Amino acid sequence: MKFLDEAKVYIRSGDGGNGCVSFRREKFIEYGGPNGGDGGKGGDVIVEAVDGLNTLIDYRYQQHFFAKNGHAGMGKDRHGANGADIVLKVPAGTQIYEEDGSTLLADLTERGQRAVLASGGNGGFGNAHFKSSTNRAPRRANPGQPGQEHTIRLRLKLIADAGIIGLPNAGKSTFLAAVSAARPKIADYPFTTLQPQLGVVEIDGREFVLADIPGLIEGAHEGVGLGDRFLGHVERCRVLLHLVDGTGDDAGAAYKTVRAELAAYGAGLAAKPEIVALNKADALDPAAIKEQVARIKRAAKKPPLVISAVSGEGVPQVLRALIAVIEQAREAAVDKRTTAAAWQP
Repeated sequence: MKFLDEAKVYIRSGDGGNGCVSFRREKFIEYGGPNGGDGGKGGDVIVEAVDGLNTLIDYRYQQHFFAKNGHAGMGKDRHGANGADIVLKVPAGTQIYEEDGSTLLADLTERGQRAVLASGGNGGFGNAHFKSSTNRAPRRANPGQPGQEHTIRLRLKLIADAGIIGLPNAGKSTFLAAVSAARPKIADYPFTTLQPQLGVVEIDGREFVLADIPGLIEGAHEGVGLGDRFLGHVERCRVLLHLVDGTGDDAGAAYKTVRAELAAYGAGLAAKPEIVALNKADALDPAAIKEQVARIKRAAKKPPLVISAVSGEGVPQVLRALIAVIEQAREAAVDKRTTAAAWQP
């Protein structure tokens, strides 16, 4: 299945049904009366986060969605049927924006969450609604209200606990394949990863979701390489794993390049907790490792972990460091929700 994380669609809710003008005409009833029913409500356009989806590819092939119109009212006080709603099913983590791309309408972070994007028009009143003591035979009915129409943008930000960042060929995909059941493409050339990959990692009986995004290069925020558009998928991560290629010329400079792109992107990525790891230790001699560690320490103001995704050296220590930050963030989130619930009137 192809990966698509942005889509633009047109939606329209249903029109309300018209009210009915009708009068009772029955044998042996000298004075009839108005009995026109109300029109039915138009259908809503609803978006729902569902399980089993991780891409917006369905919205590449269909961009127009219309809810059903309400039916008109009928005689004998019969109410028109309501129009059927239409439900847009999206992956958890999808944000819905206005056409301008900046006005947020809904943010569906959990499966089962729903939001009404366009409400259907109300049905018009039939003439029975206007009956009164001074107006025994009203001959008026209201038309149904029109539905709403919008052009919206869907933007997917994957839900992951930790995200892997780094320059191309830093070993991100190799690391993800080594610690999870994910099978990303791995090759010895840059930009092997063209779309984000997710994997479930288990360490010491605990699990978390790890995301691998395409590599960044200098100038990514200006569109160089694959750009920084995929950084949106690590905005929700609780911690970042910054992998640095130990076989490069200067690990410290490589670290600074990625950090500069995070700062240029914004969205709080530069302030997220970060675990720094020097990768590909299996291809380095002790002297080279010591030199690269020193360079990263000067650039990051902290010593990196030394690992090899191929041999597995240092990998458990990295996973334990990640899960420690993740569990701390989870506990803080639970405490925040508990506090907010306690303040509810």
